[in-house]
Amino acid sequence: MQKSSLPTTEHIIGPDTFAQHGYPHAAWKRLRNEAPVHWFELEGGVGFWAITKREDIVSISKQPNRFLNGPRLAIFEEGAPVEGERTLARHLLNMDPPDHQAFRRVGAGWFTPRSIQRRSEEVRRITRDLLDEMAGDGEEREGDFVADFAAPLTLNVLADMLGVPREDWHLMFQWTNQIAGSADEEYQSGDEPYDGLEQARVGLFEYFTDLAEERRKVPRDDMVSVLANVEMDGGPMPAFELLSYFLLLVVAGNETTRNSASGGLLALIDHPEEMAKLQKDPSLVDDAVEEIARWTAPVIQFCRTATEDFELRGQTIRANESMCLLYPSANRDEDAFEDPDRFRVDRNPNPHV
Repeated sequence: MQKSSLPTTEHIIGPDTFAQHGYPHAAWKRLRNEAPVHWFELEGGVGFWAITKREDIVSISKQPNRFLNGPRLAIFEEGAPVEGERTLARHLLNMDPPDHQAFRRVGAGWFTPRSIQRRSEEVRRITRDLLDEMAGDGEEREGDFVADFAAPLTLNVLADMLGVPREDWHLMFQWTNQIAGSADEEYQSGDEPYDGLEQARVGLFEYFTDLAEERRKVPRDDMVSVLANVEMDGGPMPAFELLSYFLLLVVAGNETTRNSASGGLLALIDHPEEMAKLQKDPSLVDDAVEEIARWTAPVIQFCRTATEDFELRGQTIRANESMCLLYPSANRDEDAFEDPDRFRVDRNPNPHV
């Protein structure tokens, strides 16, 4: 395993780096150019290979039988159980074949273009309601785009698809913040750092246990009804996996979209010429959305674990070693994107990950 004066573990994936400087694009760029497959030690933990090139990340992601999700989902797994304890959740992100395909198939139909289009009017209504609330009486005032729009929009749309009654949407917001922001003092409760996460997880599980039971008795046109009544291997979806499915939809589905929307607005503010271009030609909105996804890259990393020894760019990766797939680095790869460090609302093609 190679050793050099390349960026350290803290430089490329450390929480303090992200808190103080945001995404370390300069460090990732150096890795792409000098050591696109590089081993890093992790103090107090298990080391990993940093994978920074788009081509490699896409290739690894397309081989789920060879490179597994389950053994290690991320470099830092907040609230992860100690050895011998049961995992906090079992969902699509930490499943491998054949379970992954079977469980993904259950809810996939709700996220096809046709299904999304079918709910477009409801999405517009939710959007208009939030904009009306932000506008208030029409007087100019300061607002918080994340708290007033990006966060409630994505969560409200997901809650509506699930079939959560409108009066309970605030609970989804509360639990999401406690789970996704478990390391944030604002969302902590109890004596231990992750007490808030556990309380929120239990609250969410209890809520959806009751809602799923209601939908078994009286199904409706919502995702809870579909998931609660699906048959898998001759029986219902196991309770733990069912509740984990809801956890994934409410937390992961919401967090990534709210961060993309917020980061997208910031990008347009930071690049007024691109904002003006989009205002002048609204037909660019689809390209702009794809560019926002590339630019913000809301998912920083997931890990894959090798099932066998193999060679990648001159490095030997051994069976059971972890690979950290750095998605924001892939989205700035000079071999995949022209002028990758420039935000362009008319970028096309845009093969972001």
